[in-house]
Amino acid sequence: MLYLRNLVYHPAACPTAILQKINLELAPQQMGLIVGRSGSGKSTLLEILAGLATKTSGNICWREQELTSEELQQLGGLVFQFPERHFCGGSILEELRLGHPEITAEQIKDAIAEVGLGHLALNASPHALSGGQQRRLALAVQLIRQPYLLLLDEPTAGLDWSMRRQLVNLLKKLKQHWTLLVVTHDASDLLSIADRGWTLDHGVLQVIDLVKLEANAI
Repeated sequence: MLYLRNLVYHPAACPTAILQKINLELAPQQMGLIVGRSGSGKSTLLEILAGLATKTSGNICWREQELTSEELQQLGGLVFQFPERHFCGGSILEELRLGHPEITAEQIKDAIAEVGLGHLALNASPHALSGGQQRRLALAVQLIRQPYLLLLDEPTAGLDWSMRRQLVNLLKKLKQHWTLLVVTHDASDLLSIADRGWTLDHGVLQVIDLVKLEANAI
């Protein structure tokens, strides 16, 4: 179980806190969905949970144990918005091995099969893949690390309706084995597979009724 208790992020240079007393609970094998406009603090929250930024105050716990930024880096795997912009490998194989020279061929095979890319040649360039395939590869890069928590920033952004549907089906499959926390400004494609939902507005997190929100979106 992931717990956030009174989480605050208030950099000294900002007149007000970017995140204000965030409280959140997310059980294993659930998908949490945070909906908010650009500038609401969504990406900042993910960066804190991934150990890339340090909270000002409050508690972040996993299974009742409070975690440091270093421990959060081991717990979570963050897939950035437009992750294809961060690809560095000249091939799919190189991309998966970056920072993990000890990864075995079997682990690589399992990771790309998990995201539905097992049919691709490992020597193919990541930049030659379709947008949907690139998002899947970015997920595989994180899965190969075996995190407990997958953090996704606007995973459907920039994809056409067909690729969005494929990605949603993939996330539905992945939450059978991982805990997922997704942030987005457009929740329409993701409501049907989310277990818990919140809105984030000017750093304030509030619980939302996913059933009502989905009914209003139809």
